[in-house]
Amino acid sequence: MQNKHILIIEDNRDLAQLLAIHLRDLHHQVDLCFDGRLGLQKASSVNYDLVVLDLMLPGCDGLTICQSIRAQAGYTPILMLTAKDTESDRVRGLETGADDYVTKPFSVIELLARIKAIFRRADALEFHAVSDPLQKMRYGALHVCPEKRTVNIHDQTVELTAKEFDLLLFFCQHPGRVYSRSELLDHVWGYGHDGYEHTVNSNINRLRVKIEDNPKQPRYIQTVWGVGYKFSGTKSDV
Repeated sequence: MQNKHILIIEDNRDLAQLLAIHLRDLHHQVDLCFDGRLGLQKASSVNYDLVVLDLMLPGCDGLTICQSIRAQAGYTPILMLTAKDTESDRVRGLETGADDYVTKPFSVIELLARIKAIFRRADALEFHAVSDPLQKMRYGALHVCPEKRTVNIHDQTVELTAKEFDLLLFFCQHPGRVYSRSELLDHVWGYGHDGYEHTVNSNINRLRVKIEDNPKQPRYIQTVWGVGYKFSGTKSDV
């Protein structure tokens, strides 16, 4: 894993500086912003490998910053931090486009593990894109482009959240193989999501609504009763 350039947008200066110390100890380059508006300006002007983003910020809140980053060209992983710990808040963060979500208080060890997991997934995606920069996955009317993180169905662009795209891409990379909910959590969400199997269900339900002609009779993401889910589709030439 190469050294990364990380932006921390957090108004708790002590916490932000503590995280920066630990990340710099891992030889990452770290920039700090303690205000939401300034953080958004920085995130929009520099190509960061990761943005660690607090939800409650002066000037501009974390959800607005996350939406703005997702509207930009290219893809920057986002790890959201917040003192809110209700399920609805977690879902809002993930649906806005965050790659992961950590509630305060948290252990620095867990946070670093989650950051490493994000970088592993990003590096794996970049490896596949570099090895075949024109690579696209086409399954009938469904087209997935890993490099640009875009999805088309019947030549229409489909808007997916970060995790919906990661989940669909994982399925496309392993067609026909059946995965349990816990296995999908481990591969797609990574460290620290044990016990959140319902998150898999909700993401799959939303994916089906977006990519299936008939979500109640899915063609692509199929349920294997008593086991889990599998991706079913015949890959065609691009």
